[in-house]
Amino acid sequence: MIARKSRVLVTGSSGLIGGVVTRILGDKYALSGLDRVPADPAADIPITRADVGNFDAIRPAFDGMDAVVHLAADAGMDAPWESVLPNNIVATYNVFEAARQARVKRLVFASSNHAVGMFELDEPYVRIRQGNYRGLDPATFPRVDNTVCIRPDGLYGVSKAFGEALGAYYAEQFGLSVVCLRIGTVTRDDNPTREVRQMATWLSHRDLGHLVDCCLSAKGVRFEIVYGVSNNRWRFWDITHARRVFGYAPRDNAETHRTGE
Repeated sequence: MIARKSRVLVTGSSGLIGGVVTRILGDKYALSGLDRVPADPAADIPITRADVGNFDAIRPAFDGMDAVVHLAADAGMDAPWESVLPNNIVATYNVFEAARQARVKRLVFASSNHAVGMFELDEPYVRIRQGNYRGLDPATFPRVDNTVCIRPDGLYGVSKAFGEALGAYYAEQFGLSVVCLRIGTVTRDDNPTREVRQMATWLSHRDLGHLVDCCLSAKGVRFEIVYGVSNNRWRFWDITHARRVFGYAPRDNAETHRTGE
């Protein structure tokens, strides 16, 4: 007897990260997409065309799903409140509530490093983001972990902090299994050399797909926060928790792309 593939709905499936996730995990899971823009013709999955801010329009897409990966949002770090409210706050509530009503077992929420972005104004991160590594040892400087306080660096970060809080509520109040991914920098060309900061924050396509897979398949998870970043030498964020709880084993390091190395 052939085991049934887990049915997973990906919101924002036509976006950059959604495209990576569906391409890498399309063979392992029975994926469906939800997006307000037309699907990429190369994406060989069924797509529901709807605005995630419209609860009634998206609710049927959740029926029969085992898990949801919620990526849909206005991802602009400087997005104004007029966009953040409907696209990141109302829409995130709609996704959690639709998942609850449909009795989805797990929800993987695309949070962001910007939920704790103000840490980058502190030493040593303020220097690392500028490429000034003088006097620093990557083996010993403290990294930002999953237990730190929320320190958003804009309304986008605030919206992601809201999503994490909502996830904690739905996990405890309704028993939904929730994983919040504080995603770093995913680039369209899978190259971290466009900005110096990306040498610390890059998440490769391969590691992104692997991490989402880990979050979908891990057993016994109620509510967790983990960082989505490759095993970069100068990364700000601690991935020990992701390794221990989810078996995350990133294979890429931004240093391999550094000019002259």
